[in-house]
Amino acid sequence: MSTSTPYIPNRAMEKSSYFKNIDGLRTICFLMVFCFHSFTSKSEAVLNSGAYGIIKNSIFSNGNLGVNFFFVLSGFLITYLLIIEKQTTSKINLVYFWIRRILRIWPLYFFCVFFGFFLFPVIKSYLGQTPQETAHLINYLTFTSNFDFIANGRPDASILGILWSISIEEQFYLVWPVFLLVIPIRYYWLLFVFLIAFSLGYRITHNDYYHLEFHTFSCMNDLVTGSFAAWLCLSCAPLERFLIQSSKSIQLIPYVLFTAYFFLKDELMNFIPLLVPYERIISSVLMSWIILDQVINAQGIFRLSRFPFLIKSGKYTYGMYCLHFLGILVTITIVKSILHKDDILTVLFIEPIGSLVLTYLISVISYRYFERYFLQLKNNFTWYHS
Repeated sequence: MSTSTPYIPNRAMEKSSYFKNIDGLRTICFLMVFCFHSFTSKSEAVLNSGAYGIIKNSIFSNGNLGVNFFFVLSGFLITYLLIIEKQTTSKINLVYFWIRRILRIWPLYFFCVFFGFFLFPVIKSYLGQTPQETAHLINYLTFTSNFDFIANGRPDASILGILWSISIEEQFYLVWPVFLLVIPIRYYWLLFVFLIAFSLGYRITHNDYYHLEFHTFSCMNDLVTGSFAAWLCLSCAPLERFLIQSSKSIQLIPYVLFTAYFFLKDELMNFIPLLVPYERIISSVLMSWIILDQVINAQGIFRLSRFPFLIKSGKYTYGMYCLHFLGILVTITIVKSILHKDDILTVLFIEPIGSLVLTYLISVISYRYFERYFLQLKNNFTWYHS
């Protein structure tokens, strides 16, 4: 690998880099998170049933890895575009970068904040329940809700419960382009190695659930590992040749390993507790390998572009991610009011399917009639127009 003269594939010279397969990965990540948050029940009969144990506690018990995957994807895509900008213009337009992130993230994010803090308590009171919000509005207004999560636990308003990850990404977006601006591209790998090591050190010295899962320094590993993958994608010709020329059996390795890790992570960590601080490194490396294969190897054995619905749904995943708790809550409320029961069929099939359909519908509406207006404004703040 050469660090003095980065190898730039032809696709890197395009003004706008779009990878169909990445949209497919986004959809899969969302489905992992959605299933992790689904299948809720208060019935002892349901909770103690074998079917519930298999689906909720075995198959989808590690669905939160979808959030980790979103972090890795974000690090990859943002860094990929920033490197192209710097290679092409010898600079990074920080103001334009931040405006683009604001236009993409803030409108829907602050809708969720407004709904969680102001509408949800009213709705809950109307339904005869008592609001018990422990979250602090100031943390959500300043994108520090992950620290509020660590201090106070899960918010009462479920729609707020997903926003901690967006806060971490916004913290990352604030400082990351500054680092990439001031450091020469050939030395990026030193930055990546240092930050991954720092993140690992933090997890080793703060080995408890809330800090491992929700602290910026812990989650930073995923974002930086994805960034490292972007740099390798643009700087390492041998890696590209390896991925393109590898056999089908080699191409399957990251998918097989990640699938095994997804289903067996808890057993692995219980069997070897010393691996717990390293679990984000293991998962982020496998995720980055999958991303690189999807981006580089157009003729690979497992192309997500062969699944049009996954690709089409990818552009709605930000909305689905932010709004799926709303979809779940509304669906469960409606189903319970109609069926008046909490059984296996309802919990494992009717409610999840209804929640997924409703989440998709409201996300499409959000994208077309709300988010898209702000996305169109982003075109005024692209570096190749500056």
